[in-house]
Amino acid sequence: MEQEIQKHSKIILFYNPNSGSGVFKNNLDYIIGRCQDAGYIVVPIRAAHGTVIADYLAEVSQRGIEAEFRQIIAAGGDGTINVCVNAMIQHDIHLPLAILPAGTANDFAYYFNLSGDIERMMDIALGHNYTYADVGKVNDRYFINVAAMGQVVDVSQKTDPTLKNTIGILAYYLKGLSEVPNLKPIKVTLTTPEKVYREKMYFMVVMNGKSAGGFKKISPDSEINDGLLDVMLFRNMTLLEMPGVFMKILQGSHPSSKRVLHFQTSSLKIESECDLPTDIDGEHGEKLPLSFSVLHNRLKIFTLEDNMGEEQA
Repeated sequence: MEQEIQKHSKIILFYNPNSGSGVFKNNLDYIIGRCQDAGYIVVPIRAAHGTVIADYLAEVSQRGIEAEFRQIIAAGGDGTINVCVNAMIQHDIHLPLAILPAGTANDFAYYFNLSGDIERMMDIALGHNYTYADVGKVNDRYFINVAAMGQVVDVSQKTDPTLKNTIGILAYYLKGLSEVPNLKPIKVTLTTPEKVYREKMYFMVVMNGKSAGGFKKISPDSEINDGLLDVMLFRNMTLLEMPGVFMKILQGSHPSSKRVLHFQTSSLKIESECDLPTDIDGEHGEKLPLSFSVLHNRLKIFTLEDNMGEEQA
């Protein structure tokens, strides 16, 4: 019994103190206390451009000490979770992942219906219920929720961090609306194993989850563990048509619109003669061309209810 406790006696806590409103910092002592009361030693790692967590997980992998850890807890927004998952995959770490949603939008956590209450968060993180989640790959990087491209998808990068943390997701909407008069359709070619699409588009998203930038229903039919990516391309449209499509996005009915191309695929290549802005989980993305694939059920996520049997079946 003593050996078993030693095998899983530690928890890695990877956190971004600057995510969202900074509420996480006020609860750091509580989080560590909950872990220690449950019998675990906490190894805190502060987010610092991804290098610290990557270096630490490289050491864990090289020393063969992964069995010493029960799990990783990642606290922050989608960008923080993205950094953690990229480091895990890069160094072949397969520890279960608990998410403390502490960012502005928390789209990845939204899919799993994770609580925003710190006590409930820790109940889930220290519980025993899991589900699986796919991870998307674009070129040599990985994404948990969304990769996007087009003239408005870099909104989160352009939005002032202070404004974003103060008024939250509304900041994204305000910034996005300011971009509308400058939109011009871009020619792109999408190649899948099933079909080749040649389109003129304003922007597009390649989804693993259901929501992006706080738009809760931007990909309403997505399943995060089906081995597929949902592609949503917004075609050339007039300024008069935009409000109607925008309303459909809010309602989740846009996939049926003629101004929206929607399909699912396990792999995809995106090419264009234009240099499009791209975004991966809210951070600057890769340059075109982009090649997408899926790591099916790569992550084991702590959840409110146990879906392991269901997802394995």
